[in-house]
Amino acid sequence: DVERSRGLGDVYKRQPWDGVRNYQATNNMKAMEIGDRAFFYHSVKEKSIVGIVEVTSDYYPDHTDTKGRFGMVDFKALKPVPNPVLLADIKADKRLSELALMKQSRLSVVPIDAKSWKIICKMGGVDA
Repeated sequence: DVERSRGLGDVYKRQPWDGVRNYQATNNMKAMEIGDRAFFYHSVKEKSIVGIVEVTSDYYPDHTDTKGRFGMVDFKALKPVPNPVLLADIKADKRLSELALMKQSRLSVVPIDAKSWKIICKMGGVDA
């Protein structure tokens, strides 16, 4: 199915967002609340937004961190982005120039404001 092919996993299954090992990304994750929506962004090869997920838990210790320094949240995939939004396309849009993603494209968790959310949804063919 489309969700699996884009790396979103099982659309109805709660998944842990584990393995984050950057303090800034962790602080951004701590600020998340249940029900918050987020873009699913491939940060390595494709560098593109491919889906929308929803936070389903509060921040809690990451079981994969043997030193106990980092935590995680759980999420569920909501829907794929019909037209994946490439980092290059985001960088080309001056309205998005202030996004943290512009300065740190490999940071796994960055905040996004409501105006930018709507712009990116439109770029990807998603109703905001």
